[in-house]
Amino acid sequence: MTSPYLIRFSSPVGRIELQADADALTSLTIESDGALPHDDLPEHTSPLLEAARLQLEEYFDGGRTSFDVPVRLDGTPFQRAVWGELQRLGWGEATSYGALAAAVGKPGSARAIGGAVGANPVPIIVGCHRVLASDGRITGYSAGDGIPTKLWLLGHEQIGFAA
Repeated sequence: MTSPYLIRFSSPVGRIELQADADALTSLTIESDGALPHDDLPEHTSPLLEAARLQLEEYFDGGRTSFDVPVRLDGTPFQRAVWGELQRLGWGEATSYGALAAAVGKPGSARAIGGAVGANPVPIIVGCHRVLASDGRITGYSAGDGIPTKLWLLGHEQIGFAA
């Protein structure tokens, strides 16, 4: 089911599709293989979506390091706990799957953490690109074109990682 409001715009990591309801941003999707999930639907903007677009454009231009648009993160209690921890990370900060597991009281559950990170409905704004393996390696990224998208975002925020 899609939210009632929808816009698309170009970014350095590909076209982005934003969805929102009357109160909050509900989805951010980065195009994959040149397509977005709702390319067949007409755009229907709102002040909230325009604010989100502006904040993302400022982020990509290097002038914004945090977001203040309201987001609705619908998921399981475990997913919401993981996403809450991601929201605590600031621009240029990284964490590991293991550190996230410990922060949500589930040490040893790094694989489950990876699943929750990958299910984040609002990447970039909720910085799932900031999660690395415990040794600093990039292990994957589910948004956009995957690891190349994550590499761009990490480089943009000057977050170091292991090769």
